[in-house]
Amino acid sequence: MAENVGKVYLVGAGPGSVAYLTVRAQQLLVTSEVLIYDALVDSELLQLVPDNCLKLDVGKRGGKISTPQAEINQLLVTQCQQGRQVVRLKSGDPFIFGRCTSEIEALKTAECEFEVVPGISSALAAPLLAGIPLTDPVLSRSFAVCTAHEPEHLDWGALARLDTVVILMGGKCLDEIVTALVRHGRILATPIAIIRWAGTPQQQVWSGQLGNIVEQTAGVSLSPVVIVVGEVVGLRRYLQVDNFVI
Repeated sequence: MAENVGKVYLVGAGPGSVAYLTVRAQQLLVTSEVLIYDALVDSELLQLVPDNCLKLDVGKRGGKISTPQAEINQLLVTQCQQGRQVVRLKSGDPFIFGRCTSEIEALKTAECEFEVVPGISSALAAPLLAGIPLTDPVLSRSFAVCTAHEPEHLDWGALARLDTVVILMGGKCLDEIVTALVRHGRILATPIAIIRWAGTPQQQVWSGQLGNIVEQTAGVSLSPVVIVVGEVVGLRRYLQVDNFVI
């Protein structure tokens, strides 16, 4: 009898709703034997796996207890070596701030078979679902995506010069982001949008300017959010999707 060979699939779950899951991702979920998933993965997606699938929550959220990366790596290797089909489900796209490098290195070292399955990044989906185009022939000929997980390491001078900036994981340091952009040349009247829980029924959007967005969102838990800075935010009044009007 042939030995049962395991395999790990590093899968992007998209921005949240099952409606934005890729066909490939859905195929893998419905046949998975082990599901190892992140905190921001929508609970609706967990219903797609078989009843006998082993589900392991290894979510990482700031300020809360989370599973160490080394432990996640070992889980993937162990489950794969036991001959199981493992889905490592990550929010958005696995290669957009998905911390895949160490997981892939661990799998390769252990000679485990793996495959990376792309997903729709919230950096692209959130602005779209809020009615904000990241590019425009006049207002935005380029855009950058960054994470504010460690804002002190970002080149704010370079970011401030770009037409449009998309910032992930920046809710807790919104004041710091605004200050840095203004310090490096952005005017207080620069449009900014804060999009929380994009692609879910809980989606909420705040539109304002660098000069008033901190006051506008004071007292609100801004997590998880995608922040968009640039003149294209002003197009939202013409392009926003009716279902998500705030």
